[in-house]
Amino acid sequence: MYVLHMNVGEGETSYAKNSLIQKKIISVGSSMMEAAIFNILLEVKPKSMGVADLGCSSGPNALTAVSRIIHMVDAASLKRGLPVPELRVSLNDLPGNDFNAVFKSLPELYKNLKEDYGIEDCYVWGVPGSFYGRLFPGHSLHFVHSSSSLHWLSQVPLDLNPRVRTHLNKDKIYISKSSSMSVIKAYQQQFHDDFSLFLRSRAKEMVSKGRMVLSFMGRRSPNPCADEACYQWELLARALMSLALDGLVEKEKIDSFNAPYYAPSPEEVKCQVENEGSFVVVDVKSFRIEWDAGDWTNCKISSGNRVSKTIRAVVEPMFENHFHLGAEMMDELFRRYAKIIDDCFLETKFNYTNLVISFVRKD
Repeated sequence: MYVLHMNVGEGETSYAKNSLIQKKIISVGSSMMEAAIFNILLEVKPKSMGVADLGCSSGPNALTAVSRIIHMVDAASLKRGLPVPELRVSLNDLPGNDFNAVFKSLPELYKNLKEDYGIEDCYVWGVPGSFYGRLFPGHSLHFVHSSSSLHWLSQVPLDLNPRVRTHLNKDKIYISKSSSMSVIKAYQQQFHDDFSLFLRSRAKEMVSKGRMVLSFMGRRSPNPCADEACYQWELLARALMSLALDGLVEKEKIDSFNAPYYAPSPEEVKCQVENEGSFVVVDVKSFRIEWDAGDWTNCKISSGNRVSKTIRAVVEPMFENHFHLGAEMMDELFRRYAKIIDDCFLETKFNYTNLVISFVRKD
């Protein structure tokens, strides 16, 4: 099982310095979040409101979603002429997350809430653990948010586990156009199992008519091998294979690595929601986001290097764990990755597809 966390700290390859796309994705879901929060205050009328941000990570985005949620609660309360409810805010991520960096930002958050909104009854804490399972007491949450997290699986699909000696996805690190149907089905089954468990867990933790807004990487195409879903992994596999051809990394290491990731279609998500039965899908939207999106105004590096830095901040801990590359070799890998992307960008620009989905807990 891979224990995921982003590159910690504030160095050049850290998540804190390379998470502009994730910040943009949070803003994309704002209108759905506003509608969900307004309906909670209208229908549930909580005096004490439980909020959870799942996969909060660390760095400058860690409190972005929470700050927006609190602002939305304040605005919706004002609109309805109601007092702002007491806010119980849980920040969740895996135990390897840099929670200490997040906690250091809390005094500034509390100060801003008091000065900007007069809010003092807000309590924020961390909840380490996997959201693929129970995290909170029963019926304690009114609003659940997650951004850029649910495309990560709980583990590599069992049939592709590196302990299995016959490697089914040779030369690749994720689904690709050359992947066999057994590889694709293994990934789909792992997503179905994980997302169903996620829904069952949240169903027990949320109140009736509670709301949930989730955003994660996905695809519009019904084809799991579509470029929008997997081409970034295809190019990263090419960079790794170039190291193998030069004798700098063992090919067997590449053959035995499979990313614990899956980009579902809206139809797949809806199917799992219907099968689990505790939620209703209120709204689904998909957005295209350029690979090198974000405010890079003061950054003079190439588009390929921007993308490479963003991906590195996310996958480097996994790669260190599996490939055991030293610092210089890791630098070389992502230099090659950047060059491959720049070469591809000469012909066409590529986009991610991000899904934003709003749910309501059934009575």
